[in-house]
Amino acid sequence: MIGATDPLFADPFGLPEVGVVLLKVFVAFVFLLVAVMFNIWFLRKVISDMQNRIGPNLAGPWGILVTLADGIKLFFKEDLIPEKSHRFVFKLAPYLSLIPAFLVFAIVPIGGDFNRTDGPGIISIFGHETLLQVADPPVGILFFLAMSSLAIYGVMLAGWGSGSKYPLLGSVRASAQMVSYEAALGLSIASVVLVSGTLSMHDMVLTQAGPGFNSFVPNWNIIVTGFIPFFIFLVAGTAELNHPPFDLVEAEQELVGGFHTEYSSIRFALFYLAEFMNQITMGAIIVTLFLGGPAGPALFVPKGWWVGVFWFFFKLMLFLFGFVWLRATLPRLRYDQLMDLGWKLLIPVSLAWFLVLAGIQIGRDRGWSSVEVGAFALGFGVVCMLCGALLMMALSSARAQRLTDLEQASADSGQASADLGQKRADLGETPTKGVLRG
Repeated sequence: MIGATDPLFADPFGLPEVGVVLLKVFVAFVFLLVAVMFNIWFLRKVISDMQNRIGPNLAGPWGILVTLADGIKLFFKEDLIPEKSHRFVFKLAPYLSLIPAFLVFAIVPIGGDFNRTDGPGIISIFGHETLLQVADPPVGILFFLAMSSLAIYGVMLAGWGSGSKYPLLGSVRASAQMVSYEAALGLSIASVVLVSGTLSMHDMVLTQAGPGFNSFVPNWNIIVTGFIPFFIFLVAGTAELNHPPFDLVEAEQELVGGFHTEYSSIRFALFYLAEFMNQITMGAIIVTLFLGGPAGPALFVPKGWWVGVFWFFFKLMLFLFGFVWLRATLPRLRYDQLMDLGWKLLIPVSLAWFLVLAGIQIGRDRGWSSVEVGAFALGFGVVCMLCGALLMMALSSARAQRLTDLEQASADSGQASADLGQKRADLGETPTKGVLRG
């Protein structure tokens, strides 16, 4: 089933086709490793500019080899394994975090000329027609959800297998956070699938390619779905990455270093590599789902597969800069704020918006006019807003009641302490600190 829509698999599969697949796997893997190295350098340089600092400037020109220097340093550090750890699980966890990041990137189309009418997005490698992505399974977006769920186990097992309480607390936070935001992430993806009519990543790019509305407005899913699923996916995806301001799983002032506190040497480097590789992968998924992926006009470059490569990396760099901007700007959320945002806002809004899009799609299938479709969307939106307002009022009332109860309990406790002090004073006792009187 893997690669079922790739023209490479249309002909009998032999050794040349195997060579092309292995070449694409090798190029994708090397690209991700190099991209992570530049992503870390880009993060440090941009944040240093925002904070009026110099940043890395010693290792290589402009400090561009600082990540390579850090990797070499970590490689030669001592590899420590805690005495009370579960050795097999402790060693397995970093790979469960790293491998899903690469597997998700394997289904992302990164290039190709989608402006051509005869085989859009198809390129030729050594005389074999194929897609500029490692694989295009017909259920590609479901594969992404499966791999993002699998990455949770890497974090959870790292904390549990360390045999220490602080990593365990960080991993429990991670599992609760990822499960909370996975629902909103899935509902926003469902909106994209609803308007695209496909689960294939390549086909999603095809539905967004072309001249668009009035040959001016792009036919991107961010516009077709009404922007709301895009913002929900962006927030939920950032939380899935444990990226600031959602990095409570490694809150330094509370959990030392989080789930990877006990890790050192190359195993810690694998977690570090997975974190930044996941940023690149999540940015690539956002670009593919909502911004047309590699589809874009050939404005100032000759037509060819490199047009798609240019547009893909241009859009990806915008999101990577946005992730850096968030890291440098926003403070870390409290845990109750994190849970409230996921369960009480993102999930209800994403579900309501999915129902709106489903109603509009049904209306179009049944031949409703634009006025009828608009009236339905407006009416359903008003109902959802009223329900949301009632829900917020109920939550605010419950929160105020809890605060009142806490204040009352505190006042009662203070009054009891005052009464006890008065009784002791009446009996002639003097208060002492740290001394037991017989």
